[in-house]
Amino acid sequence: MDAAEAAILDKGFAATSIEELIVEVGITKSGFFYHFPDKGALAKALLERYLTREEGIFDQIFDRARELHDDPLHAFLIGLKLLAEMMEDLPNGHPGCLVASFCYQENMFNRDVRDLNREGVLRWRKRFRAHLDEIADRYPPRCAVNLDDLADMLPALADGGIIVSKVVRDPKVLPAQIMLFREFVRTIFLGTDRN
Repeated sequence: MDAAEAAILDKGFAATSIEELIVEVGITKSGFFYHFPDKGALAKALLERYLTREEGIFDQIFDRARELHDDPLHAFLIGLKLLAEMMEDLPNGHPGCLVASFCYQENMFNRDVRDLNREGVLRWRKRFRAHLDEIADRYPPRCAVNLDDLADMLPALADGGIIVSKVVRDPKVLPAQIMLFREFVRTIFLGTDRN
């Protein structure tokens, strides 16, 4: 799974062959097909693992932020700072996002994989929307904002930040984008007054 994920993030799903994966991990073709009936089943298993891992990371970061501050806005801002710091600590930048990779090559996947990808994105929306709803209850937004759109903005920024980081070969781009989102959230709910 690790070898497959690394290859897909490096070259894309279409360019990653079963043959190269079995050579990389030292198994036979029948060994591969014992675990995965086809390449699509591998994609689904990889995506399930990726989404579970991302949910765990978000749980850890935003639960820790909530431990550090009871106020929902300040806890969310702390969580975003922790997320940016985690991204900054990756020595070569973020390796990439399977959700985005699979979306770019969506025509290669069956309905189950496409549906799982969609469900993953919608779970992220629900997660961040819950934070934003709690914040909005205490700090009504200072401008008209659709909270679903704002919730979608974080994963959109993260994927965009990963792409720009790779293109310009600067791993600091992604954490900088997260910090800009953090400032945007602060401004929406507090205005320009930082008190």
